[in-house]
Amino acid sequence: MSLAPRAVLVHRTTEYEELLARHGTHGQAAFFLAGRGRGVEEVRERHERARRALAEVAGAVPLSWRQARVERADLDRFLFGPEDVVVVVGQDGLVANAAKYLTGQPVVGIDTDPGRNPGVLVRHRPADAAALLPAAGRTAAEELTMVEAVADDAQRLLALNEIYVGPPGHQTARYTLHVEGGEAGPGPEPQASSGVVVGTGTGATGWLRSLLLQRSSPLPPPSPTDPRLAWFVREAWPSPATGTTRVEGVLGAGDALSLTVESDRLVVFGDGMEADALELTWGQTVRVGVSGTALRLVG
Repeated sequence: MSLAPRAVLVHRTTEYEELLARHGTHGQAAFFLAGRGRGVEEVRERHERARRALAEVAGAVPLSWRQARVERADLDRFLFGPEDVVVVVGQDGLVANAAKYLTGQPVVGIDTDPGRNPGVLVRHRPADAAALLPAAGRTAAEELTMVEAVADDAQRLLALNEIYVGPPGHQTARYTLHVEGGEAGPGPEPQASSGVVVGTGTGATGWLRSLLLQRSSPLPPPSPTDPRLAWFVREAWPSPATGTTRVEGVLGAGDALSLTVESDRLVVFGDGMEADALELTWGQTVRVGVSGTALRLVG
C-alpha cells in the first residue's frame, strides 16, 4: 500500500525568536535594539506575519495527507521521502537551503513577507496553498539546474546557487585546477587563491553576479534552467609556481572543474551553509559540475 503524500513545511527561526532566545524577554530585546537605534515592534510584526503564514499553510494541507515541519537548522538531519511535497515558508534563500537535501520532490515556495523578499523562488502567497498543494505532484514544475561537487572519497554535495571550494578562513588556498570538457584548453594549472566559486543560473543573481560585475567579465550568465555553470577563481596570485591564466569559464553538461588540494585543508560548501561543509586534505581531488538532480519548483 502506497503512503499518503506528506507535506513537509520548511521554515526558519525568526529574528524576533532569536532576540528572545538571546535576551530572555520582550522588554530586554526592546532595550537592546533601542540602544542601536532600532525598534522591536517592526521585528515582532515580521515574526507574527511569518507565524500566521506558517499556520495558514499548515491549515491548507489536505486532511488525508501527513504533515511534518522542519526548521532550517535541522535540514541536514531530516529524512525526506519520495512521496513528500516540500513547502518552503519564508524567504528565497530558504528554498536554496532545502534544495541540497532533495532528490526531485516538488517544491512550493510561499512568501511570508511580500515586498521585502524578491520572490524569485518563493512565488506564492499563503492563501494560494489550498489550491497548490493537492495538485503539486501533477503540476508541471520548473527544473532548476543545480551544481554538484564529488570528492575522490565519494563525499558529495549539492547546491542550488553556488559551491565554494577554498580555505576555511582568510588564508590562501593552493591547488591544481583542471577544466575537463569542452573548454579544457591547455591542461592543469597550479594556483594560489582565496577560493573558487562555481554557480548556476539561479545563483547568477547573487554571489556570481557580484563576481561578474567586479571584474567586468564578458561571460554570459546562464539562466536558471540552463544546464550550464559559470566559475570564477577569486584573487588568483601569480608567482613562479602558480598561474593566473585560468580564472573564469563556463561548464556545460558533462564538463567538470577539477581541483587537487595542495594545502593542509580546504572546505567545500554550498549556498553559504559553511556549517555543512565537506573537508578535503592534501592530495585529494574534487570535481564540480552540473548535477543530474534538478530542483522541481512548482509555479
